[in-house]
Amino acid sequence: MGAQAGDATKAPTPDHILQTGFAFWASKALLSAVEMGIFTELADGPQPFDRLRGRLGLHERSAKDFLDTLVALGFLKRDGETYSNTAETDLFLDRRKPSYVGGILEMANARLFGFWNHLTEALRTGLQQNEARAGATAPTFEALYADPARLKGFLAAMSGISHGANMAIARQFPWAKYKTFADMGAAQGDLATQIALANPHLKGMGFDLPEVGPVFEEYVAANGVSDRVRFQAGSFFTEAMPKADVITMGHILHDWNLEEKKMLVKKAFDALPSGGALVVYDSIIDDDRSKNAFGLMMSLNMLIETEGGFDYTGADCQGWMKEAGFGKTYVEHLVGPDSMVVGVKP
Repeated sequence: MGAQAGDATKAPTPDHILQTGFAFWASKALLSAVEMGIFTELADGPQPFDRLRGRLGLHERSAKDFLDTLVALGFLKRDGETYSNTAETDLFLDRRKPSYVGGILEMANARLFGFWNHLTEALRTGLQQNEARAGATAPTFEALYADPARLKGFLAAMSGISHGANMAIARQFPWAKYKTFADMGAAQGDLATQIALANPHLKGMGFDLPEVGPVFEEYVAANGVSDRVRFQAGSFFTEAMPKADVITMGHILHDWNLEEKKMLVKKAFDALPSGGALVVYDSIIDDDRSKNAFGLMMSLNMLIETEGGFDYTGADCQGWMKEAGFGKTYVEHLVGPDSMVVGVKP
């Protein structure tokens, strides 16, 4: 009774409001650190302040505050005047390691950070705020795929944001029941690669636009699974999906409007055999739409980046699967904000 009364009379504070309002400070500090390669520089070992400042080209006015900000935020450690990576930044932000997730942060820094400055306009108009705002007429993905350098960076970014979920799917889904898989919108090929690495009995393919092929094949070969994973060029909008026991779509469905989402789910249903499965994963919003803040903000990012894309709840996706003809469906958490929705064809 006393504790409840104390909680009820506790005075509100502006702490959470102010921390969130100025969260872009911390975000930009980390993004700049990734851009400058600080964590890759320190992956070879701790460095004293003067040497690190010189190698990074930091101005004497900014260097101490910047590096100590990264310490205070938990991204660097400091012993006296010597700086080093944390366990997390050493593993995930060293560009030379296969566990590097900084690709998506590089894209956030180069593109999304500026685009989100126009969120208010997007909320009031429903219009994209990316390159289209500056007059680009080509569809987002068409323009992206037309530039090999930007495309390679984008595909690496997709691997960065998807890697943890890809590894979870490779472990959690009951792959022992199946022999083949096809990953739609395969990007760099990380999902197909992780599935193959964890399940030596499987053979699979990545399905994406022709421009992706060389990047996919290079990634698959580097991970030693090119004997079991191949690339097939195509568009899932204009062509039937390839036949396979399992079809996967990772961070794909949220790019498209409702009609397009339903069309892709139906195409997957048509390509699967009886007993086959569709595995869809995104930052699935909780059914109450009150807990997965990242998933909800990802949907706002789709507002900024796409003409009609949006993120969705597990119940939404299960409904589309049922409408397409799937029997059993279920939602299972993967890592962080990501969950997978699975539909099994009767």
